[in-house]
Amino acid sequence: MSARFDVDAVLFDLDGTLLDTIDDLHEAANRMLAELGRPLRSREEVRNFVGKGIPKLVERCLAEPDMGAADFDAAVDVFRRHYRDTNGRRAVPFDTVRDTLDTLKARGFAMGVVTNKARDFTEPLLVATGLADHFGALVCGDMLPNKKPAPDMVLHACAALAVPPQRTLMVGDSANDAECARAAGVPVLLMTYGYTEGVPVDTINCDGLLSRLAELPPLLGC
Repeated sequence: MSARFDVDAVLFDLDGTLLDTIDDLHEAANRMLAELGRPLRSREEVRNFVGKGIPKLVERCLAEPDMGAADFDAAVDVFRRHYRDTNGRRAVPFDTVRDTLDTLKARGFAMGVVTNKARDFTEPLLVATGLADHFGALVCGDMLPNKKPAPDMVLHACAALAVPPQRTLMVGDSANDAECARAAGVPVLLMTYGYTEGVPVDTINCDGLLSRLAELPPLLGC
């Protein structure tokens, strides 16, 4: 990739971009399904369900469009209860993530996390994986009325970092991130290893693909 980005801030998606969280999510999903007496899901199925927050993950796992609102809300509560137990148990940063964040921090880049995951799961997960201290902004899926792919979360993160969108880069792993960044007027790179909701990453409109996060600093002049 030959593109270079003249920016002051970098925003990151969490699941599938910085952290491999699928084992924790898969275990919580199957605990929920078992408790509700529903068929279990494979790891790959759950991987393709990740991206738009917990309610959407639960909806995709259940695949019961006629389920009443009260029953669905109860199922989400069951998932949350199990995910509180599994969250962070096996989640790990992807290869080169920690060193890359250290490099960007040392070079003075402002950084933030923009994730559709709820705040009460995101904060302990960042602490458990040792990444929390790298970020000056954290925007989670339950903090604003509109989640990604709406632009609101990215724009909120830019404001929190006091960096305009035109001086900010988004790094994600899915169309969700790309569409959000595009709507906010922010360039976007996607990781090739992430959670794409079943959409091939090389078909998503973005400004480039990264196979490892270590490929990012040279694109920022580091």
